[in-house]
Amino acid sequence: ALIWSQVAEALTRRLQQHTEQWTALGFEARVTAALDLVLDSEPLLQSIHQLDFTQRQALSPVPAAPILQLEECRLQGSVAVLAWRPQPLAPAAVEGYLLELDDGTGGEFREIYTGQETLCTVDGLHFSSTYKARVKAYNKVGAGPYSKTVLLQTSDVAWFNFDTKATHQDVALSNGDTTATCMSFDDRLVLASTPLARGVHYWELTIDRYEGQPDPAFGVARAEASRDAMLGRDEHGWAMYVDNNRSWFIHNNQHTGRAEGGIGKGSTVGVLLDLNKRSLSFFIDEMQQGLVAFLGLEGPFYPAVSLNRNVQVTLHTGLEVPEIVLEKDL
Repeated sequence: ALIWSQVAEALTRRLQQHTEQWTALGFEARVTAALDLVLDSEPLLQSIHQLDFTQRQALSPVPAAPILQLEECRLQGSVAVLAWRPQPLAPAAVEGYLLELDDGTGGEFREIYTGQETLCTVDGLHFSSTYKARVKAYNKVGAGPYSKTVLLQTSDVAWFNFDTKATHQDVALSNGDTTATCMSFDDRLVLASTPLARGVHYWELTIDRYEGQPDPAFGVARAEASRDAMLGRDEHGWAMYVDNNRSWFIHNNQHTGRAEGGIGKGSTVGVLLDLNKRSLSFFIDEMQQGLVAFLGLEGPFYPAVSLNRNVQVTLHTGLEVPEIVLEKDL
């Protein structure tokens, strides 16, 4: 019993020693509870201040090139109609379009329309010319690429009528603005609706009424020509004036080229403006009147006629050059 008591006492003391050792043992953190961390935000702030948000918007796409709708484009005389549409399923929005046209001689393009429409009518084109047209779309980001270029070939033969806005108020126009009747005893000027700047053009005027041996004048003029004087009296007109027996050429009130042969009711006066050769010639009933009337001409010119109340004329355009002229050229 004594031995067991000693053994138990020894075990108790040893257990007590181990317990004291574990109780004294603790875990110490290798780092402190408070993190020693400092953030440097200065570089980030500088980057934010340097941002250009207008440039950031430029990352959005510009519109795609529009598609010219050739089946809807048309050309009649000196007037062209151009149509286009945006690219299908294009990701970028379209706010408008820019239509450009060259000068018909291969020169630089110029802007002729800006807006949201997809169809544009262009008038005032020169005859006997080949124009180039193109269009591009734009939005807030900028303008996109150009469409394909379309060629516009105007007619070699000019079609026109008299211009109500450029004609003296004493002259009445009828028959689709091709017949001119004057209500004044004094000479009054009538201008055509379309200027001619290129090519070779021939037109005729038939004499519907001719009374009292007046002398109407036929030819071309600048837009600045006097409306209340005979064509050719000033520096802006080149003409042939004719009575029932003979004719004269006149420019800047200088009279030249007297030739026999006059007009009457039913006669036809032809005007040939050759802007390739820069010349002007006249015909009566398909026969050339004298020699070439004027040389060294440079357009644009408006076909013109001056008349008084004793004369009525009707204009005929879109005519081919007389065969007699073609034979001379051969």
